[in-house]
Amino acid sequence: MKSQYRVVVIGGGVVGASVLYHLAKFGWSDVAMLERRRLASGSSWHAAGGIHALNADPNMASLQAYTIDLLSEIEKESGQNIGLHMTGGLTLAGTPERWEWLQANYRIFQSIGIDDCELLTPEEAQRRCPIMSTDGVLGAMWADREGYIDTTGTVQAYATAAKKRGAEYYEETKVESLTQTADGWEVVTDKGTITCEHVVNAAGLWAKQVGRMAGVELPVSPLKHHYLITDAVPEVAAADFEMPMTVDLEGFTYMRQDQKGVLVGIYEVDHEHWAMDGAPWNYGEELFQEQLDRIENELMLGFERYPSIQNVGIKTWVNGAFTFSPDGNPLVGPVPGKRGYWSACAVMAGFLQGGGVGKTLAEWMIHGEPEADAWPMDVARYGDFAQNKRYIRETTGQFYSRRFVMTYPNEQLPAGRPLKMAPAHDAMTEAGCKWGVSWDLEVPLYFAPKGFEETPTLKRSNAHDIVAEECKVIREGVGLLDISGFSRFEVTGPNAEAWLNKVMASKLPARGRAKLAPMLGEDGRLKGDLTVLNWGDGTWWIMGSYYLRAWHMRWFDNHMIDGVNIRDLGEEYCGFGLVGPKSQDVIEKLAEQDISGLKFMGCDDFDIGLVRARVARMSVTGEKGYEINCRYGDHIKLRRMLLEAGADEGIRECGFNAMLSTRLEKSFGIWSAEFTQLYTPGMTGMDRWIDWNKDFVGKDAAVAERDGNGPAQVQVTLEVDALDADASGYEPIWANGERMGFVTSGGYGHYTGKSLAMALVNRDKAEPGTELSVHVVGVERPARVIAPSPYDPLGKAMRG
Repeated sequence: MKSQYRVVVIGGGVVGASVLYHLAKFGWSDVAMLERRRLASGSSWHAAGGIHALNADPNMASLQAYTIDLLSEIEKESGQNIGLHMTGGLTLAGTPERWEWLQANYRIFQSIGIDDCELLTPEEAQRRCPIMSTDGVLGAMWADREGYIDTTGTVQAYATAAKKRGAEYYEETKVESLTQTADGWEVVTDKGTITCEHVVNAAGLWAKQVGRMAGVELPVSPLKHHYLITDAVPEVAAADFEMPMTVDLEGFTYMRQDQKGVLVGIYEVDHEHWAMDGAPWNYGEELFQEQLDRIENELMLGFERYPSIQNVGIKTWVNGAFTFSPDGNPLVGPVPGKRGYWSACAVMAGFLQGGGVGKTLAEWMIHGEPEADAWPMDVARYGDFAQNKRYIRETTGQFYSRRFVMTYPNEQLPAGRPLKMAPAHDAMTEAGCKWGVSWDLEVPLYFAPKGFEETPTLKRSNAHDIVAEECKVIREGVGLLDISGFSRFEVTGPNAEAWLNKVMASKLPARGRAKLAPMLGEDGRLKGDLTVLNWGDGTWWIMGSYYLRAWHMRWFDNHMIDGVNIRDLGEEYCGFGLVGPKSQDVIEKLAEQDISGLKFMGCDDFDIGLVRARVARMSVTGEKGYEINCRYGDHIKLRRMLLEAGADEGIRECGFNAMLSTRLEKSFGIWSAEFTQLYTPGMTGMDRWIDWNKDFVGKDAAVAERDGNGPAQVQVTLEVDALDADASGYEPIWANGERMGFVTSGGYGHYTGKSLAMALVNRDKAEPGTELSVHVVGVERPARVIAPSPYDPLGKAMRG
């Protein structure tokens, strides 16, 4: 072991070994992995080793597909047998809603290029898995590339392949402490001290302690998980093929063959945390006693699904711990505020996702950006609020218990909520507000009559008409929208303008003006769809999506120069938006200065009644509107004044659901849908905001796109002949049976009375009038490209 490396990876499980392998594969061979015991001696050794394609998050499904493709390559390169059994796999649906969901996901898989799936009847499913009962099964999805591997062998294969490429790994080497230095990190082990530029926390069950060594409190916790292995099952032994990996979603179980018996794993509803502060250092290849009383209900469902196992014994029980994040996705990437410290933790499906995690982290470290959109597993998707122990306990437990429970797109889950609330939260709740959550903040969805409860559904919900009324108020009168859920960053200092000019691709706004500002990565792909405001007093604001606060601050910090101060105002400022043709009538009643001269995209300081506010004349709804930003302590008073001033104008409080409907009618894109790290300005239409006459981050790549052949796909608006459901995202788009693109977001345009979708389609299919089709909740519906902004295409309403 040397005293200096470029990278030290802490943890010798499947994730750490994958990171080591990918770093070496991509050219960084001066890397070492340290394992306090033996390779795979944490969660990896007792994992069930299943591999399967299905994931409700398309980005995670793509990650899993990469890992599956990689496994045979790793086996060949290392010469290590990984025990790969590609049996194919079944996912069973036992309710009408689940069967709809499975059909919809089958189509989404087509959108992301996973084409080895097919839908089956219960009888067809049973022919592929003859030991299963079809009682209660309505349908299934089959995937060719599913099965299982030998877990210890796979870890050895990753590590051996990495070693052949020049990387090193050391067992029985415990990390004692970490110290950040001017050049990187000092890693103190029980075998000596190492200095390095980068440290990767891939410590699995010990990720919490390794995080704390660096002053990082990661939102992770281990939970116990059961599976059993039966003695030989006669029907299995007699078959001339292996039983497929089978997931029974309504039964909370998964099953695969194990020699001549089967392995049945259980995601029990009655979850149990273990060692929330991290596993003991001397823990390794131990297991817990099985807890039959805790898993009794799910266990009975498993025995009913596979009647053959009722007549054989149980050879082995496994009750071991795996580490989970609040949403079940990994925590990957550069940890904000800790230069050179990288997370590769909470990969609860390590053998399924570990390959993709290793690739993503290695690309990120070496090239500055990963190839794929890493947001679903980016460690920056959580802020300081997620360090709270109760928050971690509630959210990780909720995820575990709902691992196989169906979650609907309009369903609000309770764990860790409510946490942060705008000051007027209680008054808004009394007025009927129904709440969602963005990051840690409660955000208004809509206002409903007392006693109303929304029904979870894949289709249009029973809140449909309520949202329609709010949209009508926005279009014809005046709506009041709590905009605490926008991010606000303050930029000051002698070099503030120069820095903004560098990181933003747009021209900067003049004094007292605001401007839409795309932000690009060095590769020319999008890093933000932001708004820059010039308050005229040397102070600039950047506004964007609230849930991206830590993510954007990390980007700003990584591109910082001297003479610039940037401050996240998310704990200081909130506010309300007035939207609609009567919005000026309301605000003029309160403004102490003449606000009539504030033109579209103007901004200035105003006294709104007793509140000193920073006001911008803009709105994402496409209507005339004002964003009134105030200090947190003024939020309650501002709401009261605006409601009183707007009473004669019929003012009504509205929520984000109405805002999202009205923005679709204007063809306004949003982040995580139309705009992501995967897309370029040319694909999304953001190139119209670029100032090509200046230098900015990502310019070379953006110019190459502009002056080259252009993007293969471009953003369009679709009108869909929908029935009782609307497109939402990732649904495939077809022309004469050929896939031409996919939906980025969709919904119902309540004022236009149209089911609308925004989509990326092949350039030759982007002209208005082009006839296409799109799958909506699994059902193919006619659609056509329409001109952008089906409501008020000339923008007269928002300009006033």
